[in-house]
Amino acid sequence: MAKRKLTSDQEFKIMMLVFDKFLWLGFGILTFGVYTNVTKTRTDGASFIVAGAIMLILFMWLIKKEYSVLTK
Repeated sequence: MAKRKLTSDQEFKIMMLVFDKFLWLGFGILTFGVYTNVTKTRTDGASFIVAGAIMLILFMWLIKKEYSVLTK
């Protein structure tokens, strides 16, 4: 069975769906960090906040590098 080639627009839409899931995961980690910061110790919450921020920055950099979405 022959593999089907995707157009660049189809490939972009699929990659944005994948990136969207990872961005929600980063936001969820940030939110959990804020919750932990309020309810428990500040160091535990801060570590989750930093981890979520690093994840979001990493994916922002990846999107910019691969698709030049953020630059004209």
